[in-house]
Amino acid sequence: MTDLSTPSSTPGRGRIDSVASDRASRLWWDSDAESYHRTHGAFLGVSTESGEFVWCPEGLHEGDVHLLGDVAGKDVLEVGCGSAPCARWLGTQGARAIGLDISMGMLQRGVDAMAAGGSTVPLVQASAESLPFADERFDIVCSAFGAVPFVADSANVMKEVARVLRPGGIWVFAVNHPMRWVFPDDPGVGGLTATIPYFDRTPYVEYDADGTPNYVEHHRTIGDRVRELVAAGLEVRDIVEPDWPEWLDREWGQWSPLRGQLFPGTAIFSSRKPL
Repeated sequence: MTDLSTPSSTPGRGRIDSVASDRASRLWWDSDAESYHRTHGAFLGVSTESGEFVWCPEGLHEGDVHLLGDVAGKDVLEVGCGSAPCARWLGTQGARAIGLDISMGMLQRGVDAMAAGGSTVPLVQASAESLPFADERFDIVCSAFGAVPFVADSANVMKEVARVLRPGGIWVFAVNHPMRWVFPDDPGVGGLTATIPYFDRTPYVEYDADGTPNYVEHHRTIGDRVRELVAAGLEVRDIVEPDWPEWLDREWGQWSPLRGQLFPGTAIFSSRKPL
């Protein structure tokens, strides 16, 4: 969940492989960590004693919706944890939680929050395309807008998650709703007109002055996501499309009350590894 296009970046579209994509994400989130937390940290509960588990800009909280079920006593991995407020919150609910992210800058924010007191969890720096864990290590894997939209080979992420899940384990992840791809990244009236083909999967890339990618987002359709999950041997349980709540008047990048009343901004995919 990011605010796109900084003054030092030139936006464009182009093919980009896993190595370049991971490098761009690491550079972006390392450099943007301070600004990101200044803008969104309070909403995400980063500095609270127990952290918080907010799934999306619509403010959907795991404590209310229980998409992960009962986590007490479960081994849980959060992929793309950022500063790990979700993993920390899971720890307060009795989970043995671990947070993983590609950006040391984001992880350091989590270390700082834990050093200030409250719940603590182990943090690991790694790419979601190559999870550094043994087979069948976790009961639950989750991701709240982490990693999945930013990797070149998200199908491989699904396979990696399936590998580290125990039989009967669940994988739940939130991403930009795929239909948002067709609209400009604008929370206002300008963001209400479709301009990009839904079926154009060419990644959105921002380049620095040397032409090096420093930010990337990858598009997959709803069908793509389902096929990736099924190909990894997982069973799709649900696709949640959160309503925009009446109480929320906050904008977050392309998310806004105006757009939220008309079409979904978030898709949450819930899946299970067969017994």
